Formats: sequence, C-alpha cells, structure tokens
Amino acid sequence: MGISFMFAMELVGTIAFAASGALVAIHRGMDIFGVNVLAITTAVGGGVLRDVMIGRIPPKMFQNPVYVLVAALVANFIFCIRYFGDKEKKELHFINLYERVMFWFDTLGLATFTVNGVSAGVTSDYGDNIFLIVFLGVITGVGGGVLRDMMANEMPYIFVKHIYACASLLGALAAGMLWHITGENGAVICGFLITILIRFLASHYRWDLPKI
Repeated sequence: MGISFMFAMELVGTIAFAASGALVAIHRGMDIFGVNVLAITTAVGGGVLRDVMIGRIPPKMFQNPVYVLVAALVANFIFCIRYFGDKEKKELHFINLYERVMFWFDTLGLATFTVNGVSAGVTSDYGDNIFLIVFLGVITGVGGGVLRDMMANEMPYIFVKHIYACASLLGALAAGMLWHITGENGAVICGFLITILIRFLASHYRWDLPKI
C-alpha cells in the first residue's frame, strides 16, 4: 500500500509542477518545445537532484519514464488550450489567473515532492539522519522550481515569494520526525498538509522573510 500511495503522490506532484513549468514558459513567450522542456524540468528536476545525492543512479525519471510522459502530456494539454481559440480573450483571462493558478500548482507540487524526498531518504536507509532526510525533502520540493526559474531567466521563486522554502523545510521536518511514530502514510499526510497550510497562511496574510 505504501508504494501505491507514494506513486499516487508522485503523480500529483508531477502534474502540478509540470503545469507550473508550462505556465511560466507560456508567460515568457516560449514555443512548444520550450514549454515541454520547462514543464519536464520543473516536474522531475528536484527528484534528479535528490537521486544523485543519495547515489540512486540512474535517477528515477530514467528508470520509470512515466513521470516524463505525464509531464509532457500536461505541458502539451496546457499549450493547446492557450494556443487555440480567441487569443485576446484568452490572454486577458490568462493574465488575470496566472498568479493565482501558479500559486496553487506550485504549492501542491512543493508539498508533494517535499514529503516524497523525505520518503526517498527513509527508504534508502537514512531514516536516522534527520538532517539528511529533511534536506532531501527540501531539495526535492524546491529543486525543480529553481531550475525552471533559472531557465526562464527569472528570480527563483523560493527567494521572493511568501515563505516558500521555509514551508518545505517545516513540512519535511514534520514528516521526518513523525515517520517512526505514525508510519509512512501518517507522516506523509501530515508533512503534506503542514506545507500547504504554511504556504496558504503566508500568502493570505502576506508573510515574507525580512529583506532590504
């Protein structure tokens, strides 16, 4: 049950991050190839960084291409929705919804891959190293988004938007601490919900880390 549960979580995160990558690419005026590259990079980039760190070679995206396929399908679906139809109306609608939709896709992907990174660390026999599994959770959660923003020539989202990386950090910490108490599913759900809750509260109340 644990494997199927985590696989379902991974698909949710893949879809969410692929959608956010496609939206950024469209917003930056990229063609269909660029939309696909950015969507796939966002969806699997954090997982690749995680797998390299724990010595899982080749990374999971190459062992099971379903993640790349799902990301590509999502990217092309969003591209087709934007490409066909009344361009002027769609452009106005796109601009109005862009920030809101990006927030929820990014939040859902962040929460999903944060707990996924923790799970990868624990199942690779690093469960007693809380620092490592929390770091794996954060790098899996934010890695794809950082690569996306760098490729789109934008300031990485984690440095400017509403307690982004901190939400991942606290969610990963909760999942890691609860893993041996509640078991996998309980820890994953708890870490997932904490990450989403912190992101929502930070956005709603305009919480930001101090900056000059």
